[in-house]
Amino acid sequence: MTKVLVTGGCGFIGTNLVRHILSALSDWSVVNLDLLTYAGNLENTAGLEDAYPGRYFFIRGDIADPEMVQSVFETHKIDLVLNLAAESHVDRSIESASIFIRTNVLGVQVLLDTALKYKVERLLHVSTDEVYGSLGQDGLFTEDLPLKPNSPYSASKAAADLLVRSYIKTYGLDAVITRCSNNYGPYQFPEKLIPLMIANALEEKDLPVYGDGRNVRDWIHVKDHCRGIVMVAQKGISGEAYNMGGNAEKENIEIVKDILRSIGKPETLIKFVKDRPGHDFRYAMDYSKIERKLGWKPTVVFEEGLQSTVDWYIQNRPWWERIRTGDYLAYYERIYGNR
Repeated sequence: MTKVLVTGGCGFIGTNLVRHILSALSDWSVVNLDLLTYAGNLENTAGLEDAYPGRYFFIRGDIADPEMVQSVFETHKIDLVLNLAAESHVDRSIESASIFIRTNVLGVQVLLDTALKYKVERLLHVSTDEVYGSLGQDGLFTEDLPLKPNSPYSASKAAADLLVRSYIKTYGLDAVITRCSNNYGPYQFPEKLIPLMIANALEEKDLPVYGDGRNVRDWIHVKDHCRGIVMVAQKGISGEAYNMGGNAEKENIEIVKDILRSIGKPETLIKFVKDRPGHDFRYAMDYSKIERKLGWKPTVVFEEGLQSTVDWYIQNRPWWERIRTGDYLAYYERIYGNR
């Protein structure tokens, strides 16, 4: 049994990754380490302990706490680390960068030091396309481009990437990096573009769009991303970085209008707001390396994936309503408060 530590396993991508591993890889067990900050929702993984007895464990903790992290490695004899724990919202990083440095940089350093100490087989660090900066009208991000982050968030992720590289080169740590374009799908915290627009449209509230809405993102369904993470963990070459993308470049305004059409709401709900500082114009990923070397490519067609995502948020309205009111934050205390 391969013992896998998934950090940030109650967040959006982490939740989907944990569920993918447990359902698809019967010889892997998962330790989910999550601090349950505002974007980590324990409800996302409710019932997994019972559904996968002996294969799923949850621990509330901070990856920037060395003693706590070491106790997890010591107790569970970790073989593989999949690091998804991160502060990830650009707007929040603009308001206050300190927590991004603590989690995204210092937390990664703690994981790297602990992985070395306990001689784990591999550490996979999940990064972002935003470390490359911004593209113009043409071109794609490739793995050999220099890192040119433009926000405190992306700068903290770039710093973590360089830390991982340094531990590979200096200490011989077996580690790999994945960089992915914008994810969408179930369980995404409703401050991100797609779930925010879906929720606001369902409640007939204004849909705030930065600038003129012409900023371009390459969208990938979270299920494709999770497949790629596992593939890189299993077959990637140590020291390498692998880009993943969805081959689905869309302007933000196009996404918003698609969502409104899907739900049957008018475009008059769209409200253009002042653009945010340092707003990158375009991201698009060249994933030819991972396709050529490992055989991965996206499988979810964006239009189908977006419709299934809209359907999920409609069917799971109580989930995101609890988040928007803050009620979900009490779930941990209800479940674990008396233990």
